[in-house]
Formats: sequence, structure tokens, C-alpha cells
Amino acid sequence: MMILTTFCKAPLRAAIVGALSLAVPAGAAFTLAATPAVAASPDKLDTAVSALRAISTMTADFVQTDAKGQSLSGKMTLKRPGKIRFEYAKGTDMLIVSNGSSLYLIDYAVNQVQRWPIKSSPLGALLDPSRDVKKYGKLMSTSTNDVIGVEVRDPKHPEYGVITLVFSRNASAPGGYELVSWVALDSQNNRTTVRLKNQRYGASVSDSTFKFKDPRRSGRRP
Repeated sequence: MMILTTFCKAPLRAAIVGALSLAVPAGAAFTLAATPAVAASPDKLDTAVSALRAISTMTADFVQTDAKGQSLSGKMTLKRPGKIRFEYAKGTDMLIVSNGSSLYLIDYAVNQVQRWPIKSSPLGALLDPSRDVKKYGKLMSTSTNDVIGVEVRDPKHPEYGVITLVFSRNASAPGGYELVSWVALDSQNNRTTVRLKNQRYGASVSDSTFKFKDPRRSGRRP
């Protein structure tokens, strides 16, 4: 339990609230590179943004891995605009929730809550693609035309870090491309990869999904 607790404190903050960088799903037959393998077409940025904006709701299983190779898993629920929930598997007493304006990290182990404006989080690129991806996004070259990598950073705010979103062609996904992973790299160089699977789209998701009981008042996890 001590190992899990120690692991949770830094990587969860690094992955969700910190900045994000290059993401490569395990076993994927492609690479991202600074120099072209397959030349990046400018309209691919529009394709990636369209794929994000086409999502009304999405649920997915996720695996989050830190730089040391330690992993946590759980379920992600997304509802545009601006709402997301990372529900970690049993045994991890933390929760990440965005209610559309603020991003919260709730630590039930110590009954603490931290809050950040969405605009100060790299997840803003996921939650508000029309703002962050188009304004700050840069295409990354890939080894296959079926994959799009988009690096997003705000040069005026390096403390926000970097997020590179990776999309794979999938005709059944909104916009024809599916978000498959991202990796976090925050201002302290904490790096964490988040990989998605079993993505499902368009289901009804109640706004109550993005609420939480404040442990500072109740001391109980919802």
C-alpha cells in the first residue's frame, strides 16, 4: 500500500493537471518524430480538431503509466464542452473531475481537494479543442498516414507544459479518427502516458457524473 500511495501522489498530478507530451500506444506500428517519416499534411490538424469536436460524449478504459513503468487503470468519461472524469480502479483513493470550468483532484486518502482553471491545464486541449489545438497545435510527423500526432503548447505559458494527442484512423469514430493516447510532461519533467481502449461514443451522460462529494466535509468517497 505504501508503494501505491507514493506512486499516486506525483504521477496523478503530472498526468492530469501537469503538462503532456509525446504519446505512443503500446504495440502500435508507428512512430512520432521531429523530422518527417511521412510528410505531415497541414489539413491533418483540421482533421484532428474535427475528430475532437465531433465527440459529444465518450467513455473509455484507460491505463496511466509513469516514467518508472508503474501503472494505474480506470474509466474515463468525457462530455463536451469541458467535462471529464477519471475514475480510478478500487484501491486508488483519488478522483479527477472537471465540471466545465475547473479541474479538481480529490485525494480521499488525506481528505484534500485541489483545483485548477481548465485553461491552466494541458487537458484544455482535449476539453476545448477549438481554443487550444487550433491556436497552439503543431503536427508531428508519423510513420503512417493512418495516425495523426498533434503537439499542443502555449509558448507564453511554459508552466502549462506540453500535450501531444495521438489519433488513429477509425471509420466508426466521430470524425473518422479516434483519440488513442496522450502523454504528460509537466514543468517538473514528470512524464506520464495515458492510453485509451474500448472507446464508446454518444451515450447519454448525466451532468451529475462530474460532481463529487467534498471529503473535507464528509470524509467519505462517493
